[in-house]
Amino acid sequence: MPISIRKDVTYRLLKKIAETGQGTGEVNYSGIKLGEQELTEADFLGHLDYLNQYHYINAEFSDDGRAKKAELTDEGRKLLEKFEAAPKTEEEASSTAIAPKDMPFLDKVMVLGNFADVFDARDVTEVVFRVMRDLMTTEAAKRVEGELHKEALPTNDKALAMEISDLWHDTNPIVAFLSEVRPPWQGPGIFKIDSDRFLFRVANEGGLQPNVDREQAVKAVFAATKDELSEERIQEIASWLPEYVCKLWHEAKSS
Repeated sequence: MPISIRKDVTYRLLKKIAETGQGTGEVNYSGIKLGEQELTEADFLGHLDYLNQYHYINAEFSDDGRAKKAELTDEGRKLLEKFEAAPKTEEEASSTAIAPKDMPFLDKVMVLGNFADVFDARDVTEVVFRVMRDLMTTEAAKRVEGELHKEALPTNDKALAMEISDLWHDTNPIVAFLSEVRPPWQGPGIFKIDSDRFLFRVANEGGLQPNVDREQAVKAVFAATKDELSEERIQEIASWLPEYVCKLWHEAKSS
């Protein structure tokens, strides 16, 4: 679902932080207006918290919740450049939401899945992808991997600088190797992956926090992934998934 953040306020805050000096003083909201009315402190702090939480700025807050200083991250600079490059109509300038479909892959998973940060989103994505691959033939998995060569998150953080295909292939080299040599776990027996086992593995191997619902987490990864795939790959993946998980796959949307 969309984030309740105004694009025009987000743009003005990013621009103000960029113009007043990176991390050199307290961030305030004086002079920022919504139409004829000046931005309220509650609106200001809500937008500032959003930008900090989703890594568009690095902000330092005082005990009373005020931002003592803030600076743009690489992602924040890119977002500001995107706003400044876009044609602005009156309707666009007052748009009230930033939709997950417009976010980078891991940001999208984080927001849709209610994860604490992009590191949790990355870890759970890798586990969801791992269980999906375990259901598929090596050839089918490679076809999916071939469509995921796009950066997972614009960042200079080496722990997050990767393509989505790296997550699909698995950053653990042993797991990645085993995925290529084993048959799909579709047959009868204790290793068959039905819907219950699929969700159980995601919750346990992904280390989900108590506030994160496992079905919501899976659908978040599914939604972000479907946005990167052709319709042919989307249908091919659906053909491998167990019944209830397949239902989650079809329901998953980022907008």
